[in-house]
Amino acid sequence: MSQKDNKVLKQSGVIPYRVTKGKIEVLLITTRNRQEWVVPKGGISNGMSPPESAAKEAWEEAGVVGQVETEEIGIYKYRKRGNIYQVRMFLLPVENVLEDYPEANQRKRQWLDVPQAIRCVRKSSLKRMLKTLKTKSCRDNPSNI
Repeated sequence: MSQKDNKVLKQSGVIPYRVTKGKIEVLLITTRNRQEWVVPKGGISNGMSPPESAAKEAWEEAGVVGQVETEEIGIYKYRKRGNIYQVRMFLLPVENVLEDYPEANQRKRQWLDVPQAIRCVRKSSLKRMLKTLKTKSCRDNPSNI
């Protein structure tokens, strides 16, 4: 096995959320082949920080815009086509939901409460990160989530 095969490719992603009637809702999107529910993520763009790159992915893949929180909520790894990816995850309080965005025709998106979102995603590491949202209080200040 060459060294290239062992390289871990760095990505960043977000869990887009909003607070509606005091409840936290998470936006899930489908993979391009629409086989499973995931959150926006992708390679870290040159010259961008992981949170900035994650915000770009959220716009491209889910059509959502907001200020990504800079505190990392977790890291998970996955394997795809022989590569290993490490994804740094952040929270994105959604300020705008756009109808026109780059991957609108390639993906579906769905707002779900946290327990529903946990049931829909496959990756156990992502389920754990979603569970941390469930324990947060959104009573007075949604930005504290």
